[in-house]
Amino acid sequence: MRHDRLRIALLLGATLVTAACGDPSAAARPEPTGLTGGWSTAGCELHREPMTMTAGGHTMPVTPPKLDAAMARIDSGGRAKYARSYAGIEVDQEQVRAIVYRVPSAKFDKFIRNSAEDTCIVVRDAPHGLAELTAWHDRIVADLAMWAQRGVQIFTVGARHDGTGVEIGTPDVELARRELPTMYGKEVPLVIVERGPVTPLAPSTMPQAPQPGG
Repeated sequence: MRHDRLRIALLLGATLVTAACGDPSAAARPEPTGLTGGWSTAGCELHREPMTMTAGGHTMPVTPPKLDAAMARIDSGGRAKYARSYAGIEVDQEQVRAIVYRVPSAKFDKFIRNSAEDTCIVVRDAPHGLAELTAWHDRIVADLAMWAQRGVQIFTVGARHDGTGVEIGTPDVELARRELPTMYGKEVPLVIVERGPVTPLAPSTMPQAPQPGG
């Protein structure tokens, strides 16, 4: 009887090992999807007071150092390790919070929670990640001379930080809306807006969230 029990145990162990090693889909399984519909960190439950500074007789909101540091960690890590999920970040100084846009990802969500510490980070869904939008941005920039020859003057190209698409600024809006999807495909996330030549300005460190009523 003892030998029979030993034989059954060995067979069971062999079955379990075979099942674990013989699953070819294990390594190919997609990354677990994070929460959809948006969520916020625990720091959003804490009381937060806006910080301000006065310059030239004008008082304006500023980003608190702890929130600024948390945003820098998320932006840096998002670009370096989670670009397929991370789309961008903006600051809401009035509400003392940051808003992160990302394609739902369990791993990136965990990174956001750890990076936030006790600051308030609001996480919202995005349709496209930075890696995808950057690839299309670079493709379009490489084709600028070609588009100029075809009568489409493109003055600005940039990935929107909310992940909605690559924004293309041109005075030839109607022509661009016909020709670019024909060239790149109708499924490519292009946002074509009317824009003429621009004078470069020093960029702000982070996009600003729209203020209520603004």
